[in-house]
Amino acid sequence: MSTIAFIGLGIMGSPMAVHLAKAGHQVVGYNLTPNRTGPLTEAGGTAADSIAKAVAGADVVAVMVPDSPDVEDVLAGENGVFENAQPGTLIIDFSSIRPDVTTELAARASARGFRLIDAPVSGGEAGAINAALSIMVGASAEDFAAAKPILDVVGKTIAHVGPNGAGQTVKAANQLIVAGNIQLLAEAIIFLEAYGVDTAAAVEVLGGGLAGSAVLNQKAQKMLDRNFEPGFRIDLHHKDMGILTAAAREAGVVVPLGAVVAQLMASARANGDGGLDHSGLLRGVERLSGSTSPTSK
Repeated sequence: MSTIAFIGLGIMGSPMAVHLAKAGHQVVGYNLTPNRTGPLTEAGGTAADSIAKAVAGADVVAVMVPDSPDVEDVLAGENGVFENAQPGTLIIDFSSIRPDVTTELAARASARGFRLIDAPVSGGEAGAINAALSIMVGASAEDFAAAKPILDVVGKTIAHVGPNGAGQTVKAANQLIVAGNIQLLAEAIIFLEAYGVDTAAAVEVLGGGLAGSAVLNQKAQKMLDRNFEPGFRIDLHHKDMGILTAAAREAGVVVPLGAVVAQLMASARANGDGGLDHSGLLRGVERLSGSTSPTSK
């Protein structure tokens, strides 16, 4: 068993840290707002009031924070991981950030005697709670092997997809596919409702055919119920679509549908929906169709 410092106990990080504690690891959690540490301490972990205290004596540092600047601050900022962790520490960054930032941070980590892998996840809150996340890992073969026992506790589908930065690149592709599926599902539901069909029955039969998907299974009912309690916020998916479109431009790759969905995601934020689950893209379809959405939860 390892001593794990887990930094970032939000919607995703908290259940992941809990799984690690229940698996027998000694988990010390830190979150910028301390009221997030309750589930971890109830599971047998402990809470720290600083990054420095969390990483002291840790074999592994896990990071799950929202964006590239947050990861840079946690790792390389004043009183961050690089200043306080012991040499040889394995750093697993579960965050979804820019591939170039990951590559640069990995080089800086190596220069200071640390090992850093990028291991962004897919599956949302449900995947984190059920330890069923898909994890795409950018790392050396040796570092991937070292991290695998930790990843196995929180994930179900785990793949080593290349060197540092490759995990973030695959995650960007994942977010492109998910955003497109959510947008099209939202359009289909508004279309079905306009014709007064039995939408529950329609969703069931669509799920049994080629239109079926994990997105349909997890998000259709939320759309039908207009329950947009966040499992993965539009704010974060907007950030991810920015990563995707910027990386595609740098590679000279055209993503026309992705660019449109990125704009629709930006529109949702501009209309005050950033804190909703990304299934809340349905509200944008309603606005464009001139209809009024019931109050979202």
